[in-house]
Amino acid sequence: MQPQPSSATRRHVPVAVLLPVVLVLALAIVALLGFVVWSTTNIDQRSLERQKDSIARVLQFRRSQIEVQATSVAVWDETLINTKLAFNANWIERNLSSRMHENFGYDALVVVDASNKPLYAMVDGFAVVIPDTGAAHEPFQSLLSDLRTLRTAPGPLGTRQVPATITDFLVIDGRPAMVTASTIVSDTGALRQQPGSEYALVLTRFLDTTVAAEINRQYVIDGGHFTMVGATTADQAVFPVVNNAGRFITFFQWNLDRPGQTVLNQTIPMLGLTFLVIGGLVMLLLNQLRRYAEALEAGKHFSRYQASHDELTGLPNRSSFEFELRRRVDMRGQCTGDTYLLMLDLDRFKQVNDTLGHQAGDELICAVADRLKAVLGKDALIARLGGDEFGIVVSHTDGPFDVQQASQRIISAIGQSFELRHYKAHVGASIGIVVIDRNSEDVAPSELMRKADIALYEAKAGGRNRAMVYEEHMNEMLQLQHTIEGELREALQRDDQLSVVFQPLVSQESRRVVGAEALSRWAHPKFGQISPGRFIPVAENTGLIEALGEFVLRRACELGATAPGRTIAVNISPTQLRNPQFSHLVFDILHRSGMRPNDLELEITESILLDDEHVSSQNLRTFRTAGIKIALDDFGTGYSSLSYLKRYPVDRIKIDRSFVNQLAEGHDSVAITRAIVTLAHAMDLEVTAEGVETEDQASILAQMGCNMLQGFLFSSGVPRERIVDIFADPANALVSRGSRAIRAISR
Repeated sequence: MQPQPSSATRRHVPVAVLLPVVLVLALAIVALLGFVVWSTTNIDQRSLERQKDSIARVLQFRRSQIEVQATSVAVWDETLINTKLAFNANWIERNLSSRMHENFGYDALVVVDASNKPLYAMVDGFAVVIPDTGAAHEPFQSLLSDLRTLRTAPGPLGTRQVPATITDFLVIDGRPAMVTASTIVSDTGALRQQPGSEYALVLTRFLDTTVAAEINRQYVIDGGHFTMVGATTADQAVFPVVNNAGRFITFFQWNLDRPGQTVLNQTIPMLGLTFLVIGGLVMLLLNQLRRYAEALEAGKHFSRYQASHDELTGLPNRSSFEFELRRRVDMRGQCTGDTYLLMLDLDRFKQVNDTLGHQAGDELICAVADRLKAVLGKDALIARLGGDEFGIVVSHTDGPFDVQQASQRIISAIGQSFELRHYKAHVGASIGIVVIDRNSEDVAPSELMRKADIALYEAKAGGRNRAMVYEEHMNEMLQLQHTIEGELREALQRDDQLSVVFQPLVSQESRRVVGAEALSRWAHPKFGQISPGRFIPVAENTGLIEALGEFVLRRACELGATAPGRTIAVNISPTQLRNPQFSHLVFDILHRSGMRPNDLELEITESILLDDEHVSSQNLRTFRTAGIKIALDDFGTGYSSLSYLKRYPVDRIKIDRSFVNQLAEGHDSVAITRAIVTLAHAMDLEVTAEGVETEDQASILAQMGCNMLQGFLFSSGVPRERIVDIFADPANALVSRGSRAIRAISR
């Protein structure tokens, strides 16, 4: 609540300012009354002229508006297809009739062919039966005849066409109406028509009480209405509405605004009450001063509120949250239990923003804030720290408190669908938790928030949609990540730590080695062998993946140049594929190494397809055109959408090892894997199963028709010298004689 000014403030009036103001007002009133009496007639006449000019502009604007709205649906490939090329009355009703009637209030819509024969008609939102005569209404015939004298500008192929459009005022069945006719043309220029063969769209809006009410409301006109009789009284004005031929169609009549007479009627009685008016003005000034003082104080209060609260949700912002966190930490000794700091970040919020728009994203943020308040109650401090991140402080005083249980309630509440603009949106929540012990001394707010951020990071890294309580080892892991980043930067500058090994790809049918997948390895002089699962995510997050990926690609192509006809597979990251120069880099490496493009296979993940990013799509198509094969890695673990396989150029899908590891008679993975293989073959795609470790798994995959196998059953990743030996030795490459041969040579 805004503070109210004191009574002393209300009584304090700056007389030195008010006295000259009162004198000036008195003199101004006398001069104004004399001027009003002299200029009343002139003012009224000019007002009438302005009103007529406004009505003319209003009607002209309506004409322009109906033309724009008509062309918005007439200049459209879909309209051309569903009217002329393949007449579809249902489509017209859904996309033209309903849209024009419900959104813009049109009373009638007619689609006519090139000979002006009606094909479809809508009146008052309902499709009507066209008479057997097939002739358009007589007023429409005249308008359409004028339309046909105009020519649709064809324009160059592939560019937006300009339709012929004409608008006029007509009398239809004794009712005045505004009618527009527009030829139906292509908006992309891809659909060409012979000049004069265009179909036309005719829209009608009757000039009735509804239109008059809209004009009155929008342009503040009193009593405006359309009439067929142009009679007026002294207090009314009339404006004739004429058609293109200059004939009167109707009249717009309204109550005349006579400001001059109004002023005169008001000022004459006031002349005798001049002193009373002056007194009233003084009181008004006093009241205004009081209100100004209150508004000034309210403005200060509002400014303070804005500085400490989020504008969108009304929750405290980051600065206010940090201040309140510090206060609660200082008072933690007064609580019977511990204080808990929670950092919450929404999962999949970016997809909602990208698909439904930022306004829907704002609505989602507000809905999340409401759910947090409903779950946690009024005693919890909830703040929006920015974007889709929230901060929460809970100081529990009533008995034991299970913060994990409370976090799960939050996750469950946010996991429920959100109704946004007639769509259901689904997001999740990851939560990092810090327990602020009453007896702890390390309670600096910045340090607490840092630890909560670390726990939040671990929650996201652990699969999202979960809560993690901060533990000291998390900080150690984070520091290790920074260490790995620094060491990896140095390793990329050297040639004695990073290497590439190659895991054989085995044909399921012949059991021969037909290629290999390039895998990066890091032998650190201090830490030993560092797992790719540890350093590759670091490279992704720090931008080092492009340099690392180029290193692996060069080594793979150098091998591929020595083994023509063998498929060499290389994993590429979304970061690499989004780089417009990536395709140039690949072709340069192929050229310098001498490897054939059709021997190279680039493995991508579904996350690249989800991005639907133009540069990525263009790079994929460029690679396919050059003969480079594309494989979709880890299939079955993500969205696995059929639409992605149809939309993007993919040659192969790789079944994730999580399915292959569980292949056994009667297991669900068998049915899932068989469905994947069947789907791929139906789309003329090859299938590779990775992670094959047993002969039973290989046998089941063979029965399904899987094209290629990869895994420890045959070989782990081997150095280049060993894979060259495998390629060169047919006896060792013939796996059907026993996989020990390859495993032996891979040792």
